[in-house]
Amino acid sequence: MLRNVETYAFSNRQEFLNFIDNKHKILIAINAEKILKDEAKLKIIINKNIGYSDGVGAVMALKQKGLDAVKISGAEFWLDIVRRFYKEKTFYLIGSSQEVIESTVAKLENEFQSINILGYRNGYIDHNAEKEELVNILTDKKPDIIFVAQGTPRQEYLMDELIKIHPALYMGLGGSFDIYSGTKKRAPKFFLNWHLEWFYRLLKEPTRFRRQLVLIKFFILLKMGRL
Repeated sequence: MLRNVETYAFSNRQEFLNFIDNKHKILIAINAEKILKDEAKLKIIINKNIGYSDGVGAVMALKQKGLDAVKISGAEFWLDIVRRFYKEKTFYLIGSSQEVIESTVAKLENEFQSINILGYRNGYIDHNAEKEELVNILTDKKPDIIFVAQGTPRQEYLMDELIKIHPALYMGLGGSFDIYSGTKKRAPKFFLNWHLEWFYRLLKEPTRFRRQLVLIKFFILLKMGRL
């Protein structure tokens, strides 16, 4: 537990892949912001599913507790899941704009030619009728793995509703479809290697400044051993 947020420690991606095989759970990326976020509903969803250390802060906090943990980037790990299971499991994709989701599906089908994508839709689910239609599709087609890219906490709330009706492996992906489709660029390797992806995002999107202030509080609490 990291401030009442259940966070699993995995020593490598392969261990994580093996752990989730045949699980009907939601995979949720844990970072400093989620650990400190005072949102009870989101924490309940995380704690009954599988939170993994997507942020370097989460990794440091787990290591401080004596756990062997590595940073597992959701923007990369969802493709590890595809690579591992595309020949045996079925997929459904939800998220981003119509243009991005179509580009994402086309690229996946080109890269993994025998992949079985049962369907997809954009992430703009604003009315109950659209949600009901999605539920009907999932219960009819019964995909094994469902990726949802809407951003936190919207995607977690949606997945929590869906998994109660159609049990499967779900994973929240934030902006990963935008990166995979080439719509947005990920941080250069220099920033990734030095665990500074958050700083690169801040440079590209200065409006994130207030959100990044949480990192200061997080590292103070980490230093004090209060995580």
